[in-house]
Amino acid sequence: MAKVAFLGLGVMGGPMAGHLAKKGHDVTVYNRTGAKAEAWVKAHGGAHAATPREAAKGASIVFACVGNDDDLRSVVLGEDGALAGMEPGAVFVDHTTASAEVARELAAAAQEKGLGFIDAPVSGGQAGAENGVLTVMCGGEPETYAKVEEAISSFARACRLMGPAGSGQLTKMVNQICIAGLVQGLSEGVHFAKRAGLDVEAVLDVISKGAAGSWQMENRGKTMNQGKFDFGFAVDWMRKDLGILLDEARRNGAKLPVSALVDQFYSEVQSMGGNRWDTSSLVARLER
Repeated sequence: MAKVAFLGLGVMGGPMAGHLAKKGHDVTVYNRTGAKAEAWVKAHGGAHAATPREAAKGASIVFACVGNDDDLRSVVLGEDGALAGMEPGAVFVDHTTASAEVARELAAAAQEKGLGFIDAPVSGGQAGAENGVLTVMCGGEPETYAKVEEAISSFARACRLMGPAGSGQLTKMVNQICIAGLVQGLSEGVHFAKRAGLDVEAVLDVISKGAAGSWQMENRGKTMNQGKFDFGFAVDWMRKDLGILLDEARRNGAKLPVSALVDQFYSEVQSMGGNRWDTSSLVARLER
């Protein structure tokens, strides 16, 4: 098993790092809040470090899962960044949902130091991280990807190289585009069924067996009907992701009218105090 590092122990990173430890990897962790790193080591073993650079020393793979482009730069670049502590031939794997632009920037910085870089955003949410069944979309060089695929499989049920650096992030944008429109459609369906006086759970049960069926319907339909919105992936995070993909669309000329509209709807959910509600809370704005 490999000596690895994991930077960022939030609701996604903590469980992902835990699965690496369970698979027998020698894991050193770093978290901006040191107490969280100490608690992780107490639960899983391994070690924690005071800086990303220290965590990365001697690691063949350094994983990260942080908040946004700026957070990512802060743990990768600079005197105390991970790249400064990594040895030639090691690979940095970024699971943050970030821009394709920052992925390309960091891939170039890694290459200058003789290091590999894979942008590898994930889908599956907190439950997917905890259960080790995430979907991972990767960008980078094939020979670099081959070095990390087995380790990623510790917390993934599907992992695929999509193209050069940035391709993983671009694929994650497609994922979020599809989710945004789907959740809005499901919200409107639940809302309509209620107004029509139907048994909403019965409706969802029968239509989920046909062409309308989806992961969102199976996993969020009933809880949307019950007004429960505490299932991991927060509205604030979704708005961050939608902002990234809408910026990319302005660059590449893609037309995303539904995504732009749903982004506005999520801003309304935020104004209702739903910043930390999960993404299925779109139904709440219809029922105000």
